[in-house]
Amino acid sequence: MTSPTLPGIPVSNAPASSMALIRRLLAEQVRPHIGSLFLAVISMGVVAAMTAATAWLLKPAIDQVFTERDPYWTMMVPLMVVAVVVIKAIAAYFEGTLMTQFGERIIADTQVRMYAHMIRADLAWLHEMHSGKLIASFLYDAGLLREAVSKALTGIVKDSLSLIFLTGVMFAMNWQFALIVCVIFPLVGLTTRRLGKKARKGSARSQQETGKLTTILSETFDGARMVKAYGMEQREIDRARQSVETRLGHIMKVVRARAAASPSTEALGGIAVAVIIYIGGTTETLTLGTLTAFIYAALSAYQPLKALANLNTALQEGLAAAERIFSLLDIKPKITEAADAKPLVVSGGEIRLEQVSFRYSEDKTALQGISLVVPRGKKAALVGASGAGKSTLLNLVPRFYDASEGRVLIDGQDVRAVTLGSLRRSVALVSQELTLFDDTIRANIAYGRPEADLGDIEAAARHAAAHDFIMALPEGYDTLVGENGVRLSGGQRQRIAIARAMVRDAPILLLDEATSALDTESERLIQTALGELMRGRTTLVIAHRLSTVIDADVIFVLDHGRLVEQGSHAELLARNGAYARLYATQFAAEATA
Repeated sequence: MTSPTLPGIPVSNAPASSMALIRRLLAEQVRPHIGSLFLAVISMGVVAAMTAATAWLLKPAIDQVFTERDPYWTMMVPLMVVAVVVIKAIAAYFEGTLMTQFGERIIADTQVRMYAHMIRADLAWLHEMHSGKLIASFLYDAGLLREAVSKALTGIVKDSLSLIFLTGVMFAMNWQFALIVCVIFPLVGLTTRRLGKKARKGSARSQQETGKLTTILSETFDGARMVKAYGMEQREIDRARQSVETRLGHIMKVVRARAAASPSTEALGGIAVAVIIYIGGTTETLTLGTLTAFIYAALSAYQPLKALANLNTALQEGLAAAERIFSLLDIKPKITEAADAKPLVVSGGEIRLEQVSFRYSEDKTALQGISLVVPRGKKAALVGASGAGKSTLLNLVPRFYDASEGRVLIDGQDVRAVTLGSLRRSVALVSQELTLFDDTIRANIAYGRPEADLGDIEAAARHAAAHDFIMALPEGYDTLVGENGVRLSGGQRQRIAIARAMVRDAPILLLDEATSALDTESERLIQTALGELMRGRTTLVIAHRLSTVIDADVIFVLDHGRLVEQGSHAELLARNGAYARLYATQFAAEATA
């Protein structure tokens, strides 16, 4: 089963070159923390030098101390050993703490950068992406990048330094033997490169399957009620099992590549040591101390070489994650501020559309040539059948989308010519898509105006017919609402959302079927409260129930993306056109209900 790619995050069959990714990783992630890295590299150098010094000390220890019983070396070698191990221990401590902090700091910065990029992305792009896939990329890819930065890249520096120092010791001891050992190094490099490519490929595919699995979990947990209602538990279990097994298969490819790296390096290293032992045993000019020190240095050198083999697979996994992260960060939002954008100045709040058309894609047109005016301080309604383009038109006002053609103006100012911050501060939105955060009721009501005091919050809740039920809760305004307000009823969540818009106190109010989740009594209370809220503000309302917009100053009737009628309720009924038919159909349906 082929895993889907993440929309907007391309996964190329031909991955970017490792060196290009490493250069970008160093430039964007490592350079800001170069000071910490410099200190860590110094510590690594000290550790590597002390490791090499340990190998070098074996020669005088065996030849001068144990063989010749030299008093000077008998005293000096133990002192030097103590000095070496103490210096190495101190340097290893600083290296470990500095590199851990360095790696975690880079990952923290990357996650903040990813989140900032995602949350500022175009609404259209976010709607294409499943939240489960975004979260998987945020957590899983960031984790792999942590391995690449804090272990792979830093380990490569550490182990390379150890290898360089130990190779130097080997050449100082016997350059002929050192050449034999060095012949093996390229073979190790070829092996690890091949295994690294397999690890990177397997990592990329396992990440895609992780995104799919996260999507399944998110959808089924959110839709658990529907799953149970239709008795589809086993089907969802089978879907999850298939995704888990596919992901496991890709992970095992990475595991096998990692597992093969160390034994391959160890076998090649063992061959080199065997050759050295044979030649050393047949050469009478070598002292026991020199041979022992050389073998120890060779064996010690293969430890960092083996580590480098393992690190290469981790590095390739991290680079695959870095490629996906950079692909995400490279996506540029289409909704941007003009270079000369000025703050929106709202004098009355008139909304005007001039020959506005909007296309989601080349073959999907939502609005065609719409021209209309919502007078300042008036209430306007958008009505029409489902799919007529009402929500799309509403979304053009705060620039959730940009018109494909034409202009959207507020008090004569093109919304594309003003700053996004000033535009959206001038708008309050209440949508049929209820969005509450897992926080207190107080925080949710004050979400659009965090500085609001409790008096403002309570006043808004009273106007939204929410104060009484809030006070009946055990913690009152400090009650936690749960994930997306799960601890509240649909009507209660809707009233909290309306109170939030009231606290916002913006000059332009957008209501997208704001009373759709309310019972008749609550709706009556809300309509009264909304009447007070709308007074003096320009309000654009989408309503399914036409009875809620009878008092609108102007009603715009949309049909298949076109504006077919406009006028007051009485004028449109008298015209006996599309609105009259829509009203008659709905009235008849309510009468028989």
